[in-house]
Amino acid sequence: MTTDLSKEVILKELQRETTFGGAGEETNDRKIRIIDLSDFENRREELVEQLWLAATETGFFQLTNHGIPSKEIDAAFAESNRFFNLPENIRSQYPRPKGVNAGWESRSQIRPSTGTKDQKESYQITQYHMDNLWPSEQELPHFQANTLCFEKLCWEVGMKVLSCFADKLGFDRDFFTKAHDPKKNDYQSTLRLLHYFPTEGVTEQGNIWRAGAHTDFDCLTLLFQHEGHGGLQVCPGAESDSQRWTSIPPLANVITCNIGDMLMRWSDDKLISNLHRVRQPRVEEYCGSRHSIAFFCQANKKQIIQGPEKYYEPISAADFLSQRIQANFVDKETGIPST
Repeated sequence: MTTDLSKEVILKELQRETTFGGAGEETNDRKIRIIDLSDFENRREELVEQLWLAATETGFFQLTNHGIPSKEIDAAFAESNRFFNLPENIRSQYPRPKGVNAGWESRSQIRPSTGTKDQKESYQITQYHMDNLWPSEQELPHFQANTLCFEKLCWEVGMKVLSCFADKLGFDRDFFTKAHDPKKNDYQSTLRLLHYFPTEGVTEQGNIWRAGAHTDFDCLTLLFQHEGHGGLQVCPGAESDSQRWTSIPPLANVITCNIGDMLMRWSDDKLISNLHRVRQPRVEEYCGSRHSIAFFCQANKKQIIQGPEKYYEPISAADFLSQRIQANFVDKETGIPST
């Protein structure tokens, strides 16, 4: 059930986001922690502390030796390229239904922070919402099977990280694994293929962004990037008043992770969901197409979200996610968020 408190929290955040449309200041004095997950079970206690520190410090961190082979990441990017190389009249046959994270969209998202369209297209895969949204086998042979295999690999890494947060929050170790159960038909974690359009580069950022400043709605985001294809930046909460942005290096075979709004609420605001964005490339930088792949760990729809200290009243994951999606898609005619 949607509650007045939930609406109030979301409205407050949207009002805050509207102040983050400018370029702000870029700084290199904050580093994004890189965490090596090798020998995970034997090093669990150490890794729990490393992940917790990164998640409470900036809400962003990067993972090495995470268990997904580089050949699988390369294959996933190849599938993404195959999809976005389809003629637009074919891609457009699989449009994202209103209020659902599934299907294709292009320049459709207008962030409250910018009031302008994100310069990207994307294709969302949410397993139980894909009716009539998969390209046919004639159009893209084996695309469905291949992308779902990669989605499973992402889920496994996500659950491994979330199990560490469960330890710190006092939940059972498999608490978040059960809350993101892909065998249940209310599963709503999403694999998102992203294509940012090529540009000629800019000397000043202006008000057009590849992705305007925003927070993610989910529990945990896993992001794969191409080496050298930069632009992703985070503004840690402690620096939000001065809007100091830190660039996150795009490293091959490294997973960039960030905490989302859902987990921030679930942790009674201990884990931090911070604003991030993708700026336009500058004239001296790589200005071609930018591809990335994101996996959003989003709890099953019927799962009730409430932290151990009950700081917020309970809400279902379905209601929470629905509110966030509606609030962050601005009506193209009026310029007003679609709440």
